[in-house]
Amino acid sequence: MHIEEISDEVAERLKLSQAEREKSESQEQETPSQDASKPLSAAVFPEPEPGNKKSIDEIVADLKKTPFFMTELEENDQTEAFKALAYEGTPLENGSDFKERGNECFREKRWADAKEFYTKGVLILAAEERKRARGERDPEVSDEEIEKQKNVLESLYVNRAACHLELKNFRSCWLDCAAALRLNDKNLKAYYRSARAFLAVGRIAEADDACARGLALDENNGPLKAVARDIVKKHEEITAKERKENERLAKEKRREMLVKVALKSREIKTRTTAQPPEMEDAGIRLVPDPDDPRSTLSFPTVLLYPAHLESDFIKAFEETATLADHLGYVFPLPWDAAREYTLEGVECYMETTTGGLVKVGKKVPLLKMLMGGKVEVVDEVVRIFVLPKAKAAAWVAEFKEKKKAERGGG
Repeated sequence: MHIEEISDEVAERLKLSQAEREKSESQEQETPSQDASKPLSAAVFPEPEPGNKKSIDEIVADLKKTPFFMTELEENDQTEAFKALAYEGTPLENGSDFKERGNECFREKRWADAKEFYTKGVLILAAEERKRARGERDPEVSDEEIEKQKNVLESLYVNRAACHLELKNFRSCWLDCAAALRLNDKNLKAYYRSARAFLAVGRIAEADDACARGLALDENNGPLKAVARDIVKKHEEITAKERKENERLAKEKRREMLVKVALKSREIKTRTTAQPPEMEDAGIRLVPDPDDPRSTLSFPTVLLYPAHLESDFIKAFEETATLADHLGYVFPLPWDAAREYTLEGVECYMETTTGGLVKVGKKVPLLKMLMGGKVEVVDEVVRIFVLPKAKAAAWVAEFKEKKKAERGGG
């Protein structure tokens, strides 16, 4: 039966019990010999003391706090106590047994199984620790046994941390180590394993701190000295990587500055839109040496064929080159069955900053096309329209009409 159903049944029985009591209020109080004749509900749920003024709902709420009637999952020491009842022996005996069973699995490298056994032991002994912290010490448990419980719990934590380390559950590893160190701040295994876990995720400062605390207790500890060497090595690797990355970023920033200076000195206008196209590593560059301001500017360039809705991409169009230099190897176009696109048979245009068109010569260097600010390079890409001469005039007229309509609509 579901727990919530049990709770509802409990409530109903309590209500029946209360109704029966109210019915018999005028009757004489029953003697102990008459207890067997009481209703089952009264036997299971005895009448509250006269001073108990709790309602049925309050009694049900109290019942739900006990393990048999809990309807919410929560950390509950009573739950762990009931779990412990499933095993014969004292908490110390049960915790020690789970530790030994976990150790057997660990020796066989069954990390997950070992972890589960250690966890069972932790649940039992940690519950005892919490009860004592609340002042609920069992008077029958001696100080010596309490000390033994703490020692076993400490071992369970560091052993489970070893399992977490093997399973790469690094955060769980250092949390278990911290729990062990709260019981004994001189546990070298806890310092070592937490250092290993922190090192595994690149948290060098925490790894170094844990290792240093362990070595302060035993400067000749072999495992701690080994992890200390690994920490130094990892730190050097990270430092070298960061230095290399910083140098790369500084070089990129300087190259960007040199490109901006080169564009400004040539009076080339540029603009960046809100959503520039993805071009991977293509961009405006200084070639052949990007670190030499005397180098030549190179531009990614798109050749647009609007009459046929096609295009070609030139990754590096140097400022000293001409359209004829590139069209010479681009033509003939694979999709141009009519062979309309030839070096002598096309006209080329660029859009101006005001939204118009300017015709560009095929033998004019790119630098001359871009200088003066009449045209602009948008998102680091030069755009050139290429049309067959027979279709150029009609396309130009159509382009102007569209721009006029756009301005009118605005």
